[in-house]
Amino acid sequence: MATASLVAQHTTIDPDEVDQFSRIADAWWDTEGDFRPLHRLNPARIAFIRDHLVRHFGGTGGLTPFDGLELLDIGCGGGLITEPMARLGAKVTGVDASPQNIDVASVHAAQSGLKIDYRCDTAEALAAEGRQFDVVLALEIIEHVADRALFVASCAALVKPGGVVILSTLNRTVKSLALGIVAAEYILRWVPRGTHDWRKFVRPHELAADLRASGLVLRDLAGLDFDPKTAGWRLAPRPSVNYLMFATKPTGRTK
Repeated sequence: MATASLVAQHTTIDPDEVDQFSRIADAWWDTEGDFRPLHRLNPARIAFIRDHLVRHFGGTGGLTPFDGLELLDIGCGGGLITEPMARLGAKVTGVDASPQNIDVASVHAAQSGLKIDYRCDTAEALAAEGRQFDVVLALEIIEHVADRALFVASCAALVKPGGVVILSTLNRTVKSLALGIVAAEYILRWVPRGTHDWRKFVRPHELAADLRASGLVLRDLAGLDFDPKTAGWRLAPRPSVNYLMFATKPTGRTK
């Protein structure tokens, strides 16, 4: 019922996707469980976010370089990225369409002594409220939404002029089919079968076009490559299977 109540005529929510992640919500913080790949992705993702935000907003680094920034994590799941953002000093809101995910994230944040505003909601609903943030994160979520154009437009509406949107997703290539689905889901069993639909993977030029259509400016594109030596991921200059995008929203001011 909670999931169904989020689904309107125009929505980014795919109920099947939400239900799938809801069923395994208890595994979010198990580093060797169903979300092991995201735990292994985290160091590279956090490094990309930290470096770009410090550079963009003129921070001086330190332990809490995001002090003063309001940050929204869309599709926050159990809070694997949301919590590090709070520890880095941001005032964080986490949004997810699964009430089970939000419950898990809220409990873990409380146990960790972190103050995070978690909401069971959608990007488009939050945008309709007129909310805006300095930073909007949409990591490993766009390949699960029902309406990609609406989702990107909602992200754009949610960021303040001069603010930042960071996205990560999977490239739609033969290599991503072989590694992201066949190997990851059926051979290595890193994630449950059916986690991804290759047809919903997004090529970088497609996502770049969505960003432009929503008034955002793509500033950087980086790949995320698996490193067999460390069993983790590292940033790469070109996208292969996984990639990250850094975009900004113009201020509208002219010189």
